[in-house]
Amino acid sequence: MKASILSFFAFSTFSILCAQPKAAEASLKDAVGDRFLVGVALNARQFSGRDTAAVRVIERHFNSIVAENCMKNASLHPAEDRYDFREADRFVDFGERNGMAIIGHCLIWHSQVPGWFFVDEQGRDVSAEVLKKRMKDHISTVVGRYKGRVKGWDVVNEAIVEDGSYRKSKFYEILGEEFIPLAFQYAHEADPDAELYYNDYGMTVPGRRDAVIKMVNSLKERGIRIDAIGMQGHMDMYSPSVEQFEESILAFAGTGCKVMVTEWDMSVLPFVRQGADVSIPADEYRKKADPYTEGLPDEVSDAWNARMKEFFEMFEKHSDVITRVTVWGLTDGDSWKNYFPVRGRTDYPLLFDRNYEPKPFVREIILRGGQRD
Repeated sequence: MKASILSFFAFSTFSILCAQPKAAEASLKDAVGDRFLVGVALNARQFSGRDTAAVRVIERHFNSIVAENCMKNASLHPAEDRYDFREADRFVDFGERNGMAIIGHCLIWHSQVPGWFFVDEQGRDVSAEVLKKRMKDHISTVVGRYKGRVKGWDVVNEAIVEDGSYRKSKFYEILGEEFIPLAFQYAHEADPDAELYYNDYGMTVPGRRDAVIKMVNSLKERGIRIDAIGMQGHMDMYSPSVEQFEESILAFAGTGCKVMVTEWDMSVLPFVRQGADVSIPADEYRKKADPYTEGLPDEVSDAWNARMKEFFEMFEKHSDVITRVTVWGLTDGDSWKNYFPVRGRTDYPLLFDRNYEPKPFVREIILRGGQRD
């Protein structure tokens, strides 16, 4: 009898030890499989390897990366005669070492552009021809440096506003609508094999959605390459609805382009404007603006996980047109939402918590993937 009990415990211990490596290897990217790429935006501490806990999570769960800031114009090209590729090179090296699909973000954007880009030595706006040359030089240099290494580029970012008109950026003021086809043309010339994307937020807003569709169709009619439309997934607990987002996915897919969910996060915090409302006491305002400094109540966490899961399952449903889903940051502590629109708040918008642990809906997806295998 004693021998049987010992044999049972030995077998049980062996079974547990054998099962542990499989559980340890379970990952989000494996659970998703080949339906679409699972991406994450990285900061410098992560792709440099300084945040070792983050590196372990990134390597385990993701197969695509995009840089939060180091590939933006102001970071790469601080002066007309000077580029700084140090951080971007580290980012690309990290992706290559881990066999990840690397996404370049972004070539043309109205924000985070150095002041010199649009003015001459006297501080006056440059001519259309000068701006075209500066755009071409920048795009050709950046895309050319990473030719064959970067899978695709956000060529133009956030160029259309909610009512469907073009954002009155310096690119638009000097070049008009033509700055968009020019940017795509220059990017394609610099790397004919790279995928090219248009990326914007609020893509469920009918005015913006319809204008983007019109712009994309115009590019295609002119024979200008565009491969996918990026729908920035910055959400809150109320909007957009799953149905609204799904409707826009299908509308964009109707152009013949693929669709990517980019910059995905979901804030749980109330929307308040930067700066206190002078009509209420500061402490009361702070509590209203930042209600979850000690952690999320269970009912809020449950609602957040249910809503994120619903969106993720909708993405999987449309994996025939969606090629990538990228979250904008790794852990809640990394998120820009802790600083926008009010600095110093405590938000919970991402797939991993501040302890680098997956949220419940992520664990459920991983477990489901393991059961399917």
